[in-house]
Amino acid sequence: MQYDLIVIGAGPGGYVAAIRAAQLGLKTAVVERAEVGGTCLNRGCIPTKTLMHSANLYRELDSAAKMGINVTGASADFKAMHARKAQVVEQLRGGVAQLLKGNGVDVIEGEAAFTSAQAICVNGETYTASDFIIATGSRPFVPPIPGADLPGVVTSDEMLDTDACDFGELVIIGGGVIGVEMASVYSGIGRKVTVIEALDRILANMDREISQNLSMILKKRGVAVNTASTVTGITAEGGKLTCTFERKGQTESVTADGVLICVGRRAVTEGLNTEAAGIELDRGRIKVDENYRTNVPHIYAIGDVTGGIQLAHAAEAQGIACVEHICGVTRTVDPNLVPACVYTSPEIATVGITADEAKQQGKAVITGKYIMSGNSKSIIENEERGFIKLVFDAESEKLIGAQLMCGRATDMIGELVTAISAGLTKAQMAMALHPHPTFCEGITEAVHAADGHSIHTMPPRKG
Repeated sequence: MQYDLIVIGAGPGGYVAAIRAAQLGLKTAVVERAEVGGTCLNRGCIPTKTLMHSANLYRELDSAAKMGINVTGASADFKAMHARKAQVVEQLRGGVAQLLKGNGVDVIEGEAAFTSAQAICVNGETYTASDFIIATGSRPFVPPIPGADLPGVVTSDEMLDTDACDFGELVIIGGGVIGVEMASVYSGIGRKVTVIEALDRILANMDREISQNLSMILKKRGVAVNTASTVTGITAEGGKLTCTFERKGQTESVTADGVLICVGRRAVTEGLNTEAAGIELDRGRIKVDENYRTNVPHIYAIGDVTGGIQLAHAAEAQGIACVEHICGVTRTVDPNLVPACVYTSPEIATVGITADEAKQQGKAVITGKYIMSGNSKSIIENEERGFIKLVFDAESEKLIGAQLMCGRATDMIGELVTAISAGLTKAQMAMALHPHPTFCEGITEAVHAADGHSIHTMPPRKG
């Protein structure tokens, strides 16, 4: 069967690209070998955040009891948490399927393999198209750690797929986003958690203050955080797993019921038969240009499979931009301004550059920072210590970066993405009123702090 466009992979990038193509009048099909929604919906973002919401509810009950508020006792029901997760995933997956159907996109179930640059084969059937978009995503990377294949050693796929990972004690290898979020889930329901990170801090790609603050909060909640530590092996004995690691020249070990390995992800290109289409790879990733075109002019690739920023919303934006390029229409989205979010408690969200990154680039900046411990909503909701930090270009005074660690940070970052995209200045942002009491009042305070006159910040002592 002939199509204008065939999208391989129905994850966030793929299904969004397919729908946008159909909106622009292309006869479109999407091929998916598993479930629509991809990793994000089925074994990633959505399951994680659903479990975190449940864990936060248990933590709030405990916090309320400590404040003297009479609450009925509740213990963490792991199976109930996963049942709720499954319900959310099923509902959203059904929604994606309906959207594809409603937009006239054909869904082809099975694994696609190129037979030439013009055709793919799925379940023995041949399909051709004028253009192709590869959106096959990524899978967890498991390093060659001795014992990594033992029962009880899992990746995020297994951790989020079933309720079998009901570990009373958990070791997490990797202190990136997945690692700290799963540490929050398990510690939130009273489990013993140890994090082992090879770099000198968790969330090493984010603002240093965010990393330090989160590390202190996790430790306060009973999570053991070991940085600058290299795992050397995992062994099993008596139904327990022992993870051995090197830190500061010393050998240490920790025993637990389960070990989660989350040290990165690798592009999924196996089975695509890229050689038949003549598609060039770079260390397993598909090489693309600024318009997501591969070396084969009518074959494109988006999302994790290209090895770039591995975020669902980044893949979605790339999918839209890619289709609009194919159709020759003006881009309706900037796929390069990508916010990053971490759904710990407090939440973390960033966009643009940090003050340290600006300094490394030789760029003069003005920063405004507001400590959220003075924010009414933060106090009402018993939030941990957080902050909002804004980075402005010193010459133009336009916003070029934002780092938030506070309640509702992942919702508020959208306002700051818009501000950067629109080129708003300090003065323009200061004109916007935020309702009281809200977390977003902190944005106004941070803007004013850049000029030294935040209303709800104590002035420096004189003399």
